[in-house]
Amino acid sequence: GNAGSQAAGVWQFLETGAMTKHMHAGRAAEAGVRAAELAAVGFTGAPHILEGEKGFFKAACPDAQPELVVAEPSQPWQLVQTSIKPWPSCRHTHPSIDAAGEIRAQLLAEGINPAEQIASVSLGTYQAALDVCTRPDPQTDYEAKFSLHHTAAAALLSDSVDFNAFSPEARTSFSALRNNVSVALQEPYASAYPKSWGGSVSVTLKEGRTLTAIRTHAKGDPEAALSEEDLIEKAEMLFAHAAQDTTLNLPRGLTQEIISFVTSGKRLPDLKLGS
Repeated sequence: GNAGSQAAGVWQFLETGAMTKHMHAGRAAEAGVRAAELAAVGFTGAPHILEGEKGFFKAACPDAQPELVVAEPSQPWQLVQTSIKPWPSCRHTHPSIDAAGEIRAQLLAEGINPAEQIASVSLGTYQAALDVCTRPDPQTDYEAKFSLHHTAAAALLSDSVDFNAFSPEARTSFSALRNNVSVALQEPYASAYPKSWGGSVSVTLKEGRTLTAIRTHAKGDPEAALSEEDLIEKAEMLFAHAAQDTTLNLPRGLTQEIISFVTSGKRLPDLKLGS
């Protein structure tokens, strides 16, 4: 399983919640850095690796039209169309996390304690989200990250849906509200997927009032792009989580050094930060 999951496009981890899911993005980044280091010492790679007769396009899509990749060079690169996840949970949970966060902010502004006054929560979404993230009673942090019920409860009851939101303590703390979260297929989100990943959250208060927030696109999509402040907040969350692993021995001040470097737009001769 560990070997096979390092091949592109393998989602078998969904069956058991295997740890390999957490490795996928890291392995891709590692491969990119290693390729650059190999090129720097003269290690040759195949030219035309994408569009060649035996290249990536031919292997992945026999009917590919590689000429379209550069047909309009003045148009924005597809790289800028990449979605960036603001929260450490399944992407399908993000529209409802964002919408629930809006409702939480509204309740707090009115002086209402969400933990005490929310009676029930209803989520509207598309079929893929239901298929992957219908987990009303997650038993592990992994299952909680793939639970529409848990992530919505977390967004309503906490200021930040970070790694702590999936801990055993959080799963217990959020369980009362989570048990009152229902999910259902809903238009227009069902028909709009996969072009847009949207959803709605409706919160009914014990007083009888219902508050609803909708998202046409998930936060972090190009249509709802993260701000620089959002990106820095995510980076700080990730570094703080990594720093909890003392075996990494991360240098003091590394977080701010990397953030300052990335936001400055400067070029460095190497990536040896924190040395």
